[in-house]
Amino acid sequence: MSIFSYDFMIRAFIAGAIISIIAPLVGNYLVLRRLSQMGDTLSHVALAGIAGGMLLGTNPTISSVIFVLLSSFGIEKLRKSYFRYSEISIAVVMSGGIALAVLLLSLAGSRATNVVSYLWGSIISVTTADIKIIIVLGIVVVITIVLIYKELLYIAFDEEAAGVSGIPISTINMVFTILVSITIAVSMKIVGALLVSALMVIPPAASLKIAKSFKQTLFYSILFSFISVFVGIIVSYYLNLSPGGTIVAIALLILGFTNILKPRL
Repeated sequence: MSIFSYDFMIRAFIAGAIISIIAPLVGNYLVLRRLSQMGDTLSHVALAGIAGGMLLGTNPTISSVIFVLLSSFGIEKLRKSYFRYSEISIAVVMSGGIALAVLLLSLAGSRATNVVSYLWGSIISVTTADIKIIIVLGIVVVITIVLIYKELLYIAFDEEAAGVSGIPISTINMVFTILVSITIAVSMKIVGALLVSALMVIPPAASLKIAKSFKQTLFYSILFSFISVFVGIIVSYYLNLSPGGTIVAIALLILGFTNILKPRL
């Protein structure tokens, strides 16, 4: 029987298609700005949002979006306070996110029974409501990046020069951090909170090895992300594996292949 005859698989592929676009789209700017660890930090905060949703009996995806957005504001605030040591903001928020997640999960008790599906991803747990949220937020991310594409690119390569030229750096940074937050929150159901940052970093890292321009980097990273997500979902279905782990493993294989191929180009 075809896997497309199951409604949960169709939902998984729809969610995967959107995630495979927005994750590397946002991730490219993280890599260029040397902020790869921000994705990992906010993914840990997303765990606190999931735990909070389970504790309050609300949709964990929505609660994780709220938690991660609030944390993104905290990161920007700390980055300004410790301008010369901006990495402190990432360490502080990550530690706080993990601590809060542990506390909320303890309080949730028996209500946190399906937390594992959010940690490692689960194609079965994607609901129709999740799809609607992912579609809406995914469109918001893509449209926003298209609108501020030039500003993001300028800041990524030279933030000081961008500020001198009149670009509102603080506003653009805040908007970008919000986009990262949304991407992480909507990707958890498929990839898992602990692995979503890998999907944001590995495809762009692979594309950097073979691309000759930034637009090519965007194209290849989305292509590699598509391959990783779709092949990962199919393999995880037939072999009964964790979708998040399988997706990231395939992304790593692609990264390895590009590193082998590079000397021959």
